[in-house]
Amino acid sequence: MTYIAADESANGVAKVIYESKDGKTSKTFDALDWLAQLVRHIPDKGEQMVRYYGFYSNKSRGLRKKAGTDDQVPALIDSDLSPQAFRKNWARLIQKIYNVNPLLCAKCSGSMRIISLIDDVEIIKKILKHLDLWDVKRKPPPCANGPPPEAFIIYDHSSAPSADDYIIDADYPIETYL
Repeated sequence: MTYIAADESANGVAKVIYESKDGKTSKTFDALDWLAQLVRHIPDKGEQMVRYYGFYSNKSRGLRKKAGTDDQVPALIDSDLSPQAFRKNWARLIQKIYNVNPLLCAKCSGSMRIISLIDDVEIIKKILKHLDLWDVKRKPPPCANGPPPEAFIIYDHSSAPSADDYIIDADYPIETYL
């Protein structure tokens, strides 16, 4: 691209000479026409221009399609870590996110190692039931389509309510909430 100022031009109008990359063709624009052609490529406000580079570029996709390898999925990069270090990588990531080392004993602060992995749902359920951790105590569900529970409010004469001044549900004893 070459700019010719108005005072250097023969007819007194600023010019822009555009040459193609291969240098075989060139086109001469008035300076304002060149700006108009250039501004056409600026997206409107909120418009997103997507550009693809590398593996997703049109050229790469075309070459893969021509070679017949477009359906192949690229392989992941092999890790430089040893298998033992790669297996412990999950522990490092958990420690990084939650600031807790999952391979450190909470009672004695000693280092732990994984003996086995349990992924069978029935065995997990059996272990948690044995430890009395399977049934989590929750508030019982409301009675569907039943009459409203008999509830009453206890008031005393103080201006501020105390902790005992809340609705007591006659259908559910207080032990079900604990």
